[in-house]
Amino acid sequence: MPLLDVAGLTKHFVRKPGLFGKTSVVKAVDDVTFAIHEGEMFGLVGESGSGKSTTGRCILRLVEPDSGDVLFRGENVLEVSRGRMR
Repeated sequence: MPLLDVAGLTKHFVRKPGLFGKTSVVKAVDDVTFAIHEGEMFGLVGESGSGKSTTGRCILRLVEPDSGDVLFRGENVLEVSRGRMR
């Protein structure tokens, strides 16, 4: 069993329009999946603005993901209460 199992993690942000602009959607994280087993090293790399920090924030629930699962030692972190997360 993986120590951390991330499956289908998705987070989109709605960008508010300017004075004459349209509302747009920014796909910060789109269907990210990976697993980290105990004792493994893991690196998440990518260009600036590719969603690395947002992925980490979603895993820690500093930002709530739109969909997906984050399992830590088999328990879905996204279903744990805010108090317990603290």
